[in-house]
Amino acid sequence: MGQEEPDLYRDTWVRYLGYANEVGESFRPLVPVPVVWASYGVATAYVTADAIDKGRKAAAAHPQDPTRVGVAVVDTFVWQSLASVAIPGFTINRLCAASLALLGSLTRWPLPVRRWTTTALGLAAIPLIITPIDRTVDFLMDSSLRKLYGTPGEPPTSH
Repeated sequence: MGQEEPDLYRDTWVRYLGYANEVGESFRPLVPVPVVWASYGVATAYVTADAIDKGRKAAAAHPQDPTRVGVAVVDTFVWQSLASVAIPGFTINRLCAASLALLGSLTRWPLPVRRWTTTALGLAAIPLIITPIDRTVDFLMDSSLRKLYGTPGEPPTSH
């Protein structure tokens, strides 16, 4: 058997584009808000590209089944939107807001030091939140949307 081709959006450096908004939220205390919003644009473009890619793979594997193509696109887009953009963005945003407020209340550090410390905490939290959020989104999707089309587990692929 031949070796399976790596998934561009899941198995290469391109995957890290999905984390752009978490990085943007971490830097929110230091950069203008439009920079943060641009980071959401990058992450949303990644999510959209991955969903389109999974739709194309489903279409190639099942050319006579447009339902499978639709399921692949919707499942991937919803999963990625929740696991890569909405939930982690909110989590890092709240963590950074709370840490900046706490550092302001509990320390006499100058504002630039508090802002950089908050950014460092946000960046350090990113690898810690990924797996729990991914597993939670799997559970939520398996308990809701995936019941409609009967595919528990990973988002549908052409494999």
